[in-house]
Amino acid sequence: MEPVVVIGAGLAGCEAAWQLAGRGVPVTLYEMKPHKQTPAHKSPDFAELVCSNSLRANNVENAVGLLKEEMRRCGSLIMAQADAYAVPAGGALAVDRYAFSGAVTQAIRSHPNITVVEQEVTELPPEGQVLIASGPLTSDPLAEHLARRFPQQNYLHFFAAVAPLVSFESIDMDKAWFGSRYDKGTADYINCPMSREEYDAFWLALCQAEEAKLHGFEDQKVFEGCMPVEVMGRRGHDTLCYGPLKPVGLPDPRTGQEPYAVVQLRKDNAQGSIYNMVGFQTHLTWPEQRRVFRMIPGLENAEFVRYGVMHRNTYLDSPRLLNRYYQVKDEPRLTFAGQMTGVEGYVESAASGLLAGTELAHRVLGLPPVDFPRETALGVLAQYISTPSADFQPMNVNFGIIPPLGRRVRGGKRAKNAELARRSLEALAELTL
Repeated sequence: MEPVVVIGAGLAGCEAAWQLAGRGVPVTLYEMKPHKQTPAHKSPDFAELVCSNSLRANNVENAVGLLKEEMRRCGSLIMAQADAYAVPAGGALAVDRYAFSGAVTQAIRSHPNITVVEQEVTELPPEGQVLIASGPLTSDPLAEHLARRFPQQNYLHFFAAVAPLVSFESIDMDKAWFGSRYDKGTADYINCPMSREEYDAFWLALCQAEEAKLHGFEDQKVFEGCMPVEVMGRRGHDTLCYGPLKPVGLPDPRTGQEPYAVVQLRKDNAQGSIYNMVGFQTHLTWPEQRRVFRMIPGLENAEFVRYGVMHRNTYLDSPRLLNRYYQVKDEPRLTFAGQMTGVEGYVESAASGLLAGTELAHRVLGLPPVDFPRETALGVLAQYISTPSADFQPMNVNFGIIPPLGRRVRGGKRAKNAELARRSLEALAELTL
């Protein structure tokens, strides 16, 4: 059996290699460290955690906690080592990042079906099964090769800026309303009105809020071509009122008058369970986003399923390029995994490697596909990156993209999420992995 080539020994690449090797598929894993480092990485070890040692919430009533539990039940290397080297962090799973990476490296290097080659890959092999997991900081030669390889796919390599997403059920529709400017279109926007006093307080808090620190692999180019809402606000008291908070053509149906300012939210998924804060690209810290943006009428109890981020990112227009197995539609021997597919976060990156590696192993061995259902967190991430989208952006796992139960659950959001998690784990148990 010819080895599967895996490019990149980050979280996704290591997880994919582990899933392949554990099923008897030989793997050649290419990693350019330690001979060449990205600007973000410091350690020679695999699966290096760069910006944080936290893998976020650990309970299944939280979507990322459910994703981690699904991964455990699928034999995840990343989760096994994370649990083994966990450190106290309340309800979150945090790890000793050096011990964790060292243990993953040891497991990969000692597996009899995995051959590690310490070498930079600058172009894809012309034949054979290849899984590319080179990460959001893919080296320039490989990134340029991929851009040439998929020119029609709008391959992206830039500093990403995305606005926060909030769940629809957390928006107070007694204060907000559906409507489009000048009543044109089909009332696709949710409008949150602000009086002069409310705007004044919001504007002052926004201008004084703390911004996130730039990482060592970023620079001020992060602000080029997409101005953060806080930077726009600092240009003048009413600058936002002539930009993303423009109230013209949006009379409040309760008063018949145009508010002083209006924050608009646009539907972000087909189900209408998630809404995007229009024009709110931001570099504020996450706690500051939560504090300041909840000052907006109607968003006092907003549940943020994704915070705004501005950072260097390299990712594909995956809905046009990939199917639900993270496989290139027009060239099935090529599979991608990790953050370059549009999944956001350490856990999501490893999860994509788990699914991609599992499905690829089944193909190589001539077995039927696993077909992780979209009721599972693993499956819905794969569905998200492969579903057509007019404005595809990286996404963390969240319950907003998981299909609803179709029935009401008493006990509030936590009880509903527990039911979604129970359904997910039951569906997972029926799969032949």
